[in-house]
Amino acid sequence: MGVKKTMGIEVKIYIKRLIKERNISLRELSRLADIRHPALSELANNKRKNINLGHIKRIAESLDIEDIREIIDLEITKD
Repeated sequence: MGVKKTMGIEVKIYIKRLIKERNISLRELSRLADIRHPALSELANNKRKNINLGHIKRIAESLDIEDIREIIDLEITKD
């Protein structure tokens, strides 16, 4: 019998890349998007278990992002 391969889905958050590309700090993004700095920091560091879609929307609006995949995406993993 063969080894069963399982697939998983991992949520990827790209906030750190976005602030680096735009040369702004996390604190500045927090101010622009009107999101508490600790909440944004947890999101950027993948420490939040739940993602607030309102936060994603405000990040997109504050950075003029039209494609949500620039902020968040799903990655399929195979074990």
